[in-house]
Amino acid sequence: MGRARRGCGCLIAVLLAVAIAAGFLFIRYVRPWLKAQPPPASGGELVIRILDVGPINGDSILITSPAGKTVLIDAGDTTKGKAVVDALKRNNVQQIDYFIATHPHPDHIGGAAEVIKAFKVLNVVDNGQQPSIPPELMPQKPAATKKPAPKPTPRSQTRQPASITKFYDDYKAAVSTSGAQYQQPQPGTKYDLGGGALLTILAPSEPLFTKEQMKTGGNEPNANSIVARLDYGSFSMLLAGDAEDQTEHRLLTKELNLEAQVLKVGHHGSKYATSNDFLNRVKPEMAIISCGAWNRYGHPAQSVLDRLRALNPAMKLYRTDLHGEITLTTRGKQGDVGVKAAKEATDELWAGRMAQKDDSSRSGFIAYGDFGPPPKPRRSPTTEER
Repeated sequence: MGRARRGCGCLIAVLLAVAIAAGFLFIRYVRPWLKAQPPPASGGELVIRILDVGPINGDSILITSPAGKTVLIDAGDTTKGKAVVDALKRNNVQQIDYFIATHPHPDHIGGAAEVIKAFKVLNVVDNGQQPSIPPELMPQKPAATKKPAPKPTPRSQTRQPASITKFYDDYKAAVSTSGAQYQQPQPGTKYDLGGGALLTILAPSEPLFTKEQMKTGGNEPNANSIVARLDYGSFSMLLAGDAEDQTEHRLLTKELNLEAQVLKVGHHGSKYATSNDFLNRVKPEMAIISCGAWNRYGHPAQSVLDRLRALNPAMKLYRTDLHGEITLTTRGKQGDVGVKAAKEATDELWAGRMAQKDDSSRSGFIAYGDFGPPPKPRRSPTTEER
C-alpha cells in the first residue's frame, strides 16, 4: 500500500512538472506567436493601388480594406497632389482613416498638404523627423559689406524666395488644421483595418540612424523611413518606403516575420536598398517598384533587378514607370492575388535605368527640387558638321 502511494505521488510530481514546463513554453513561445498572427480574413476584398505619380520619382499607395477603411501611404511630390486627389476621388474615397508619411522627402509628402485639405483625415502617422538639409543647399549669409540702401519696393512687387522645406512646412500646417490625430508609431504598432486586414509598423526603431552612419552610402531620412507589413489571411505585403541597406540589416537582427508574398521595393529600386540578405529573408513572389521615367538616379538599378531575378527566376515584376498605376486585389486566400496594370510595358521590364547622379549622402544626393526631366542626349554630329 505504501509503495502504491509513493508511486502515485511520483506520478503527480511528474505531471505537475510537465504542466509547469508546458505552461512556460506556452507563455514564452506559443502566446507571442498567437498574438502575432493576423485575424482571419473575412472573405471581403482587400485592394492595394500603387498610384502612378511619375514621370519623376515618388511614392503613393492607397489601401482599401475589406471593411472599407482607407490608408494612404505617401502622396507623391509637390506637383502630384492633384493627381493623388483625383485618384482617390476616382476610387470613391470619402475619408482617409490613416495617412502615413514614411519620411520627410518631397517625392513622398510633397502632395500631402493638398490631399489632407481635400479629404477628412482621421489619423496622421510619421516618424517625427524633420527634413535634413544638405550644407550646400543651406541659405548663405550675405557678406558684411556696405551697400547703398535700395529704393523701397511696393509690397505688391516684393517676392520672397520659397523655403527649401516649404513642402514640409505645408504638410505640417495642413496636419495641424485638419483635426487629425497625430501619431509617431513604435515598431510593433498595429492598425486594425477591419475585415481581418492588419497593418504592422516594423521600422524605424531607436536609435535612429545618423548622418555619420551614412558614410558607406545611403541617405539619412531614407534610412529612418517607416516600414510596414500588411497582412490579410494568407496574403502578405512588405511596404519598404525608402528604407535602405542599413534599415534592412537592422530588421534582420530582430525577431520579425519578414517573409511576404509581395515586396514594395525600397527607395524606388535604388542600389543602396534591397540587399541579398534582406531578399533571402523576405522571399517575395512579386516585386513592385514605384519610380519615374525621368528620375536622375538610375532607379531601378540593374543590380537590384538582377538580385530579384536571381532570388526567383519566376519573380513577377511590376513598375509604375512602365505599367502606370498597379492594382492588387485579394480575398486573403492562397494564390488568389489579382494584378491589373493601367498599361502594358513596352520597354524591357528587367532592364535598369542609367544614373546621372548617385543617390547617396556622401555623393551629394539632392532631395530638394531636383525633379525636372533629364537632359536630352547629345546628337551625334553629321558628316557635314564634323
